[in-house]
Amino acid sequence: MATNNIATASTTPVAYLMKNYANYNLWANSALISWLKTKPAASLEQEVPSSFPSIRLTLQHIWQTEHYWLSIIRKEPQESFDAFTGTVQDVFNALLKTSGELAAYINTMTDTMIQDRTLIVSPWFQSDFPNFEYIMHAANHSTYHRGQVITIGRNLGFTDAPMTDYNLYNVDGKDF
Repeated sequence: MATNNIATASTTPVAYLMKNYANYNLWANSALISWLKTKPAASLEQEVPSSFPSIRLTLQHIWQTEHYWLSIIRKEPQESFDAFTGTVQDVFNALLKTSGELAAYINTMTDTMIQDRTLIVSPWFQSDFPNFEYIMHAANHSTYHRGQVITIGRNLGFTDAPMTDYNLYNVDGKDF
């Protein structure tokens, strides 16, 4: 996990928070996937009413969106995603890999890089925000959809979801 030594004497509070949030996101995704690995794979494909009709498709969306925001923050071209045909395990692996890359990259960013602005011109919106706004959005977006995964799981009869609150991460989840 990428949670060690994110603060130095010269780290601004905003840079500390962005690094901590990126590490939290990786921790929460890891906890969620560890839990889901205890469930039958077929149930993760089962359709239920939600914004994405299954746990697998919701996780796939989280992964692809984290990948998109990582490319924005790195100032790299965005890849298009073809129809994904991988297994549930492939989605688990891809999400954890991307969350790890996102945390690792953000942990290498300087205070200046976190404060720098990045222009985005896309078919859906245009913005020119500081990178910390995009980092917060990526983490909040993943949190939102992790909540949907828990709700879908509840509708499938899963009553043992892990606690993935940010405060729990700060109290118990960090590697010091």
